[in-house]
Amino acid sequence: MPAIFVVIIGLLGLAVGSFLNVAVSRVPAGLSVVRPRSACPRCATPIAARDNIPVVSWLLLGRRCRACLVPIPARYPLIEALTALLFVAETLRFGRSEVLPAALVFTAGLLALAACDAEHFLLPNRLIYPTLGLTAACLLAAAAATGQWHRLGVTAACGVGGFAVFFALYWVRPAWLGFGDVRLAGLLGTGLGWLGPWYLVFAVLAGSVAGLVLGLALMAAGRATRSTRLPFGLFLAAGAIAALLVGAPVVHWYESVSNPNVPGESLTFVRHRP
Repeated sequence: MPAIFVVIIGLLGLAVGSFLNVAVSRVPAGLSVVRPRSACPRCATPIAARDNIPVVSWLLLGRRCRACLVPIPARYPLIEALTALLFVAETLRFGRSEVLPAALVFTAGLLALAACDAEHFLLPNRLIYPTLGLTAACLLAAAAATGQWHRLGVTAACGVGGFAVFFALYWVRPAWLGFGDVRLAGLLGTGLGWLGPWYLVFAVLAGSVAGLVLGLALMAAGRATRSTRLPFGLFLAAGAIAALLVGAPVVHWYESVSNPNVPGESLTFVRHRP
């Protein structure tokens, strides 16, 4: 794979991460992500182009607004850098394949949702539905380009199945999770279903275990109780990204153990371009 391609994807990730910061700040408040232009939330001074370079501007400004010197939250460069890092990692994972655009769109949406849940305990429909629609459109294009229409069927089944299982949990025990988590489960099923249903299982289990471990650690440190709220959507999103990047060895191992007659090559889900 040409190094320049990876660099371009990394730069794209920085730009997308900058837009995700806008979405995280405005969508929970019901504001447009397009207008007005970005401004300091304290003094309302519009941010100049020279101060809007991902990560770099935050460092050059000394982490403060140029006009009023109010500190700029570390969330801004963190999301920008993390988006770029994950875009590069997924490019190395999937290569220049038909499924790469769907993986990048899916990941960007999950990052925005995770940040919203961490800050506001909210998974906005205005983020879930566009991410779902764009991811599905990219997977439809991948199916048309590769002829792997059966994977599109598995994708739809996983999306519906993830939504149905979480809806049942919500119906039985509403205190366990919010309805935003139910919608998110449908998105996870759609984003991971192309790879196979076990990737969705991996994501849910990994996210649940991560949330449980953190909750127990906070309780042991005296910083939380059994009634303390944790952003479950954040952990589900992290589990889904982990499934994309490192879930393959675990899934392949499980499938080889459960069905030893299946050769390893048949477990490859992505057809790469030469």
